[in-house]
Amino acid sequence: MQPQTAMPRNSAQPATATIEIRNLTCTFTSKRQSTTALQDVSLTVAPGEFVTIVGPSGCGKSTLLKIIAGLVQPSEGEVMLLGNAVREPQRDIGFAFQRAALLEWRGARANILLQAEMRGMDKDAAAARADHLIELTGLSGFEDALPHELSGGMQQRVALCRALLHEPPVLLMDEPFGALDALTREHMNVEMHRLWRETSTTVVLVTHSIAEAVYLGQRVVVMTPRPGRIHEVYDVDLPAERDYGTTMSSPAFETLARNIRGLLGASGHHG
Repeated sequence: MQPQTAMPRNSAQPATATIEIRNLTCTFTSKRQSTTALQDVSLTVAPGEFVTIVGPSGCGKSTLLKIIAGLVQPSEGEVMLLGNAVREPQRDIGFAFQRAALLEWRGARANILLQAEMRGMDKDAAAARADHLIELTGLSGFEDALPHELSGGMQQRVALCRALLHEPPVLLMDEPFGALDALTREHMNVEMHRLWRETSTTVVLVTHSIAEAVYLGQRVVVMTPRPGRIHEVYDVDLPAERDYGTTMSSPAFETLARNIRGLLGASGHHG
């Protein structure tokens, strides 16, 4: 079915979408075979929206993020980012990967500021921004801690701060909490939701966890097995401010999670 492109409830339609994905197909060809990862994918993401994507393993979720970022070129179709066609790697976005990928010899704050060094940002402005993000994410007191001195969740917070340091209008997240234990992942979900509300960044998150997708998203995109197509897009009818325990036990959350799980069925691992 065609994806819904409506704005979240009670929001006005923006003049320009932040991300427009139009009839996207991506096929990888090698000497042995040709594999279509994505087929005829179309989706619009509004400014400041939080969209989550779930689907079976190998359905092209991560490939879709890489195409939006300009790291992979599609075979057909196009992506518009902030009104411009994506033809090359995009510098103005943030990207949070599955692994924190911190430099082991640099402390937390120094790892965050690596972004500023690579971009040639003003040192004073970058330092002030880093300190603000450190406070927002509960890393105060751990500024000089080396990665091996930090828990997995704290390492991901550092990576998230680094991705947000240059105040990107768009943050792409490829299962950044997938390797964390269940309790830490819950804490990171709460942290991420609060951070998104305070920064108004447009976020697209790929996850295998249905619970995570529903808790964080304003809309949940459900994809089919490979070749990945958009099967359904669900509006998330939950309060803007979400207490984790209350949200998870609410009838609206349980109904939506059950519907998504039923749609995915036994097509693959989906959390």
